[in-house]
Amino acid sequence: MSKPLAILILFFAAVLEAGGDAVVRHALRQSPGGMRWLTFAAGALILFAYGYTVNAPDWDFGRLLGLYVVFFFVVAQLMSWLIFHQPPNLSTMIGGALILAGGLVIGIANA
Repeated sequence: MSKPLAILILFFAAVLEAGGDAVVRHALRQSPGGMRWLTFAAGALILFAYGYTVNAPDWDFGRLLGLYVVFFFVVAQLMSWLIFHQPPNLSTMIGGALILAGGLVIGIANA
């Protein structure tokens, strides 16, 4: 598998995982009833798609995990800000900078 394709798959998996988490979070805040359970089911389906997407390719996932963590962090922060109106605070941005730096180190070391 080419490196650009692996990166695209990891990014897509991060979107699925953060998106599935956001859908489940939304379901937890809905009134009890049928729509709540449909929303839970949608979240479960999205999270299953994440699990399948990230595990189906024949790759050394441990080697690519650093890059995945970077994607997940960025996507989760964007969703938190845009969907839940919770912008990252200073400590989250500092920690995020360390996550990005770690991803760069891992990416360079495995280039």
